[in-house]
Amino acid sequence: MTTPDAVTSPAAADVSGLVVGVLGGTGPQGKGLAYRLARAGQQVVIGSRAAERAEAAAAELGLGIRGADNAAAAAQSDIVIVAVPWDGHGATLESLRAELAGKIVVDCVNPLGFDKQGAYALRPEEGSAAQQAAALLPDSTVTAAFHHLSAVLLQDPEIEQIDTDVMVLGDDRAATDTVQALAARIPGMRGVYAGRLRNAHQVESLVANLISVNRRYKAHAGLRITDV
Repeated sequence: MTTPDAVTSPAAADVSGLVVGVLGGTGPQGKGLAYRLARAGQQVVIGSRAAERAEAAAAELGLGIRGADNAAAAAQSDIVIVAVPWDGHGATLESLRAELAGKIVVDCVNPLGFDKQGAYALRPEEGSAAQQAAALLPDSTVTAAFHHLSAVLLQDPEIEQIDTDVMVLGDDRAATDTVQALAARIPGMRGVYAGRLRNAHQVESLVANLISVNRRYKAHAGLRITDV
């Protein structure tokens, strides 16, 4: 049996000095991730379409977080988390191709639809949001992670740690190791390698199931992977 420390050994990748950009950092998920990473000691830049909104969100969170428009946030960062709404995903990434070149891009966008029966998964033409990102960013190393985290828990300052696993997908081993290590910076979290990017659709679509769990049980459900 593999121990949890072996899954996300800090020796595998030192991410402590990396600047993390969060595109869509004024939304609930992006803002929560920015807060948790900065609280763990990471340098964080929030990105938004409007620099003023990003700067206001950064000032609200404190912790040394900076705000900028999406292009400036991407340019200033070593690794970039994409947490923009699905309907603006493609256009946003296409416009930032130059700024994201040569960088690890972590896509956590979940393509979902909603109707009277609740949330349901959408199937992008490329197969998943992460695969769409990879197609639009040929000069970046695209990974997928942070899909199943509750924005409510992420933003709650009273919660010291978030007990959940983060499924990390990608085709580049060094990049997935880096993202696993980044996830492990947040107390209670653990990054677990979950396959190549072609398997991202299943991970993204599972969020629809978690939304159903949360509505039924009035919870903020996450995931734990057993026996690793």
